[in-house]
Amino acid sequence: MIEAGLLEISIRRQCELIGLNRASLYYAPAQETAFNLQLMRLIDEQYTRTPFYGYRRMTVYLDGLGHEANHKRVARLMAQMGLEAIYPKPRTTVKGEGHVIYPYLLRGVSIVRADQVWSTDITYIRMVHGFMYLVAVMDWWSRYVLSWRLSNTLDGRFCNDALDDALQGRRPEIFNTDQGSQFTSRDFTGRLEDHGIRISMDGRGRALDNVFVERLWRTVKYEDIYLKEYARVSDLEEGLKAYFRFYNAERPHQALNYRTPEQLYRSGS
Repeated sequence: MIEAGLLEISIRRQCELIGLNRASLYYAPAQETAFNLQLMRLIDEQYTRTPFYGYRRMTVYLDGLGHEANHKRVARLMAQMGLEAIYPKPRTTVKGEGHVIYPYLLRGVSIVRADQVWSTDITYIRMVHGFMYLVAVMDWWSRYVLSWRLSNTLDGRFCNDALDDALQGRRPEIFNTDQGSQFTSRDFTGRLEDHGIRISMDGRGRALDNVFVERLWRTVKYEDIYLKEYARVSDLEEGLKAYFRFYNAERPHQALNYRTPEQLYRSGS
């Protein structure tokens, strides 16, 4: 009954009109047909392995597995999952009309300390019956995950909540995002500007501008999501809480000289 993309009536107002607690709206996985969910699971796994696949290559891949799906269906599902069929990086976000786009500030910049650069991104999370979206805020230098949130829609509320959580403690000098409407909205950029944080935005179609968060998504999916096969959002949420505690405090990273993100972030150097 709720239409997330309806411009005339906000999600908050729609919930009020039908007497639905808004929090419960975001606590059920988004749905698709059983066949489409099966295709989306396969697309998610293959795209995680080969993020350069667009919808045409993905259609060939699915056909090779014996799944008859035309390219229009595959393109629609990839768009719904936030996987851009043209550009080489996943795009769970779409530029909003009239939103301000900020320049990319990190070209040639050496990242040498904690809180120099933070970034954020959104990814598709499959479930047994449906799917959710996950957003996270990360410190680039240490790979430390500062905050995260789940949602069953791509509206900006859960991104703003994740940012508010991250800003409860320390502050970055620069915050980097893609050009999606969740991150170019005044609600999001205003929060950063109010804290005196410089805003940087990726160039469209550039796969490596937010590479550390992209690596995080692959790690989360291979080490938790694909292994656990969550059926309920409450279980997914508890599972991710446990995983991110492990990721931050226990999992050594080869790129960090086998220190954990938390060790490096807390040390600041």
